[in-house]
Amino acid sequence: MNQNKKLTKSSTNKWLFGVLGGFAEYFGIDANLLRIGFIIFSLLPGPSIIIYLICAVIMPNEEGSY
Repeated sequence: MNQNKKLTKSSTNKWLFGVLGGFAEYFGIDANLLRIGFIIFSLLPGPSIIIYLICAVIMPNEEGSY
C-alpha cells in the first residue's frame, strides 16, 4: 500500500462533490458500489447525509483541481 496516498475528493469520479469517488479511489473499490451502499445506508435513520456534507466541506480537493 502506498503510504503517501491521501484521502481527497475526486475531481473525475464524482456525482455531487466527489466525496464517495474519493473514498473509492483511496480504498480501491468501485465507486458505484459505494454509492449504492450509501443510498441504502441513508434510508436508515441516522446522520448519514450530515456526515456526507461534513466530508464535502473538510476533505481537500485533489492536487491541481478546484
